[in-house]
Amino acid sequence: MQAEFNFFQHWYPLTPIEDLDPQRPTPVKLLGIRLVIWKPRSSANYRVFLDQCPHRLAPLSEGRIDDKTGNLMCSYHGWQFDDQGICTHIPQAENTEIVTKNQENFCVLSLPVRQENDLLWVWPDAKTPELAAKTPLPLSPQIDASKGFVWTSIVRDLEYDWQTLVENVADPSHVPFAHHGVQGNRDKSQPITMNIIKSTIDLIEVSIPRGLPTTITFEPPCRLEYAISLGQTEKKLGLIVYCVPVSPGKSRIVGQFSRNFAKTFHYLTPRWWDHITNRNVVLDGDMILLNQQEYLLQQKQERESWKTAYKLPTSADRLVIEFRTWFDKYCHGQLPWSEVGIKDTETKINDDRLVMLDRYQQHTQHCSSCRTTVKNLERLQIGLLAYFVIVVSGVAILPDAFRLKVGLPLIITALLGMGIYTWLKLWLIPKFYFVDYIHAHK
Repeated sequence: MQAEFNFFQHWYPLTPIEDLDPQRPTPVKLLGIRLVIWKPRSSANYRVFLDQCPHRLAPLSEGRIDDKTGNLMCSYHGWQFDDQGICTHIPQAENTEIVTKNQENFCVLSLPVRQENDLLWVWPDAKTPELAAKTPLPLSPQIDASKGFVWTSIVRDLEYDWQTLVENVADPSHVPFAHHGVQGNRDKSQPITMNIIKSTIDLIEVSIPRGLPTTITFEPPCRLEYAISLGQTEKKLGLIVYCVPVSPGKSRIVGQFSRNFAKTFHYLTPRWWDHITNRNVVLDGDMILLNQQEYLLQQKQERESWKTAYKLPTSADRLVIEFRTWFDKYCHGQLPWSEVGIKDTETKINDDRLVMLDRYQQHTQHCSSCRTTVKNLERLQIGLLAYFVIVVSGVAILPDAFRLKVGLPLIITALLGMGIYTWLKLWLIPKFYFVDYIHAHK
């Protein structure tokens, strides 16, 4: 009997730990399930609960961490839950026995979690904690400081489905064209020879022997990793992408980018700068393409298979073919939305580029580096504007004898400040919110 792939009995990374705010609950969605991440005051580790209070089903992600108990408090009626999800306090209770006698009935569903490789992991099947404990995390061997690697990370919500994300990352031949001038050059594109090393329900492995020797590993359901050797040296480059299924037509990418060289440059480059000038630009370059590709594939699959809807004649397409074959064989070509009561709705083409490429909603608000930086830059803008107004007003009332000697240097600094203000307003700060990506202009 052919095995079926169980999406719920696997570990998924929800976010880099450094992007979480320990002072407040964080909502997140996985496989159509609404979850809340929070950190008890008495613990060094985060917890992940089902995002609904057992009292009246209000979202716990709108709650708060109680100042006195350190427990998670629902903001609707003040019920509190400890790190195991057990109800510890009901403000409306006439006596404490109501709480103590009904703890099992009043508890919140708590999921198995782990913190490893700078990521927060969750096991979405609450019924199998023993299996979760025995199942290893899908970790990358390249996220290992003891082997000389350094790395950066990014998280972003995407406007296309998990299967589209996996297919896209499994396709290196699109890079010189979709990301021309960012991570590739269309004028230097070459055929890519792929060899399938292994293909099972739990692992697909591919090698690219020509050019920079590369091994691509897909460990379902989420880890898709490139291990790249730079020539005959010991230098190695890693692209580790975790493809997280969120809901029909929505996915999340949790990426880690490793290398064992140029470490000084790594430490000198702010994480937020890498995000706005590189990582988000790459994701922008795919967003419109993949949203519309997904819609058209769904339309065609009402009448035919992907095998005829797509034209895949080259070796560069082999991993895409292997993934699609795996998805058909072990998943019947669909994700388990029906198991959580969600209808697999059709992807809609979204022509609103402000929504499709909304960096703030998709990334900045989730990223501690970017959200902190943009707040500081916006405060700096206010300070520069206030300085300009104060200087101009002050110089205007200076006596004539001091206006040239004292006032002129002040005006020059104020004008320089306005130049910085303009640069922030027109160039830097918009990169945290929205940057249109027009392929014809690249």
